[in-house]
Amino acid sequence: MSDRVDAEAIDRARRQAAAAERVVVKIGTSSVTDEESNLDDDKLDQFVDGVNSLIDRGKEVIVVSSGAIGAGKGRIDPDGDTIEASQALSTIGQSHLMRRYTESFERYDRSVAQLLLTRHDLNNAERFTNFRNTLETLLEWDVVPIMNENDAVAIEELRIGDNDMLSASVGVGIDVDLLVTLTDVGGVYTDNPKEDDEPERIEAIGRNYAEIETFIEESTTDEFGGIRTKVRGARKISEHGAPAIIARSTEPDVLQKIATGEPVGTIFVPISEQQ
Repeated sequence: MSDRVDAEAIDRARRQAAAAERVVVKIGTSSVTDEESNLDDDKLDQFVDGVNSLIDRGKEVIVVSSGAIGAGKGRIDPDGDTIEASQALSTIGQSHLMRRYTESFERYDRSVAQLLLTRHDLNNAERFTNFRNTLETLLEWDVVPIMNENDAVAIEELRIGDNDMLSASVGVGIDVDLLVTLTDVGGVYTDNPKEDDEPERIEAIGRNYAEIETFIEESTTDEFGGIRTKVRGARKISEHGAPAIIARSTEPDVLQKIATGEPVGTIFVPISEQQ
C-alpha cells in the first residue's frame, strides 16, 4: 500500500519530522508496564532516554503518557470492574507514574510537571488559553510537561476518550511540528500483528488514508481496535500540516532514528505534501 504514496512526499515528510522543533510524544500503557500491570522500570527509563535525546537536540518535547490505571492495578487488586474503581485506580497509579518519571528524568537533571486534562479544558477557550500559557512557561523553564486525561473526574460528558486523541488535540492546539505515538506494535499493518506472523507494515499514509481507514474499520477487533484512535489522531495532525509517526516503543533508539530521518513505523504525510 505504501506505493500509493509518492516516494518524494514520504522523504520530505521524514525530513520534516527530523527537523521538528516542537514534538508531542505519546506512549501507551503496555509500553511502560509489564504483563502484571506493574510499572516496568527498564521500559520507562528507555523511553525517558529517548525523550532526553530529543531535548538534547534542542527540541521542545511534550509527553502524553498512559499507564495510570494500569499502574494502579499493579498496586491494588480491587473487587469488581466499575467506573468508580477505575477512577480510584487512576489516582493511585498516577502518583506512582509521576514518581517514576521524576526519578528517571532526574538522571539527566531534568524536572517534570504533571498536567491532567478533560475535554472541557480543550474545548473551553479560556481554559485552553490558561493551559497553553502554563505549558509555554514550563517549556521556557526547560521542564518536561507530562500529560494524561484526568480519569478521576472525567465523567462521560467530559471524557476526551483516550490519550491518542488527547495528544492529537493538544498537538493541533499548540501547533506542534510532529506527533509520535509509541505503542507495542511497529506501526499500521494490513493485519493484526499480534495474530498474523507476517503482516505487511504500511510504510506511509497519505492519499491512501480513506482506503486504510476503511480497511481498519472492517478488520480490527476490540483487542486490536486501539489502532483506530492512533490512526485518527495521526490523521488529525497531518491535516494540520505536520507529520505524525506510529512506531514500536521497544525499537532501539526509536526517537533518535526519527530525529535523524530514518524510516521507522508508519509515517502520516502532511496534507500539504499530498497534492
